[in-house]
Amino acid sequence: MPYQWEYPYLLSLLPLLCSSLSLPNNNVSYLVLSMISAGLFSIAPLIYGGMEMFPVAKQLYRHGKAYRFIFGFSAVTVMYLIMVVAVQVHGWQLYYMKKLLDSWFDTTQEKKKK
Repeated sequence: MPYQWEYPYLLSLLPLLCSSLSLPNNNVSYLVLSMISAGLFSIAPLIYGGMEMFPVAKQLYRHGKAYRFIFGFSAVTVMYLIMVVAVQVHGWQLYYMKKLLDSWFDTTQEKKKK
């Protein structure tokens, strides 16, 4: 049974679609939409998922009891490790989208001045 936060996390493909639409014509509006949707559909569900799984992680830490296992490890431990990697990847995604947005914005401002 999937966690509740995993359903909105599936929408994290939307920023990928928006950013790929922005690349051919250096479209700033699609890139801004991609950054906003990356925060809403990528980072926010991961934060909520971390909070949702916290009671199970606390129970594992205090009592050493795990009820679900993935690859022989407790499911909560594996999920938290995956979430840490996902937050880093989405953080890099946002960082480089911001750098690209700044670069595109500067070039469009220079074109308007000329």
